[in-house]
Amino acid sequence: MFHPDTQFLIDHWMTLSRRPDARGGIPSRGGMEPDALGLRLPRAFMAHRTGEDAVIRLAGSWIEGFHGEPLKDRSLLGLWRTASRPLVSTALGQTVREGRPVVIAALAGSIGAQIEITLLPLRGPSGRPDRLLGLYAPAATLSLAADEPRLLTARVSIGVGEAARAPLSLAAVGGRRIA
Repeated sequence: MFHPDTQFLIDHWMTLSRRPDARGGIPSRGGMEPDALGLRLPRAFMAHRTGEDAVIRLAGSWIEGFHGEPLKDRSLLGLWRTASRPLVSTALGQTVREGRPVVIAALAGSIGAQIEITLLPLRGPSGRPDRLLGLYAPAATLSLAADEPRLLTARVSIGVGEAARAPLSLAAVGGRRIA
């Protein structure tokens, strides 16, 4: 069972992914209306995927307040503890590769408050799925001390729904393996 805001965003994205203009089940960034997020908007972010990482392009005021600094042009992996980065990097790849939402169950700060980070793939202006819409959904009000580290600790990531894109497989042409 997901946080109600996580579920809302997943349901909204699923509706967008079923539109005729969504290629491969992944909606375009242009089709995403920020107003649809309502009161969730301060906890949302937009990122541009770059290889194994993503660069934050826009972050809501709640997220920047939580991390204690502006996040524009910051690495998304940089917001996570070092030990969590491989799992988060895998989740970033999974959401784009499979064309479906991925939710990361995480802990915030040293108090270990539970939080869900939702990652949704979107197509950028080039038509490639290189944009990510994200949402922070804390289980309770987070109040961290001013000097407390603001890094997240990933516990598990979960792909939500059916993969919209077929998994890659090897094929052979003339006895030679190709992707």
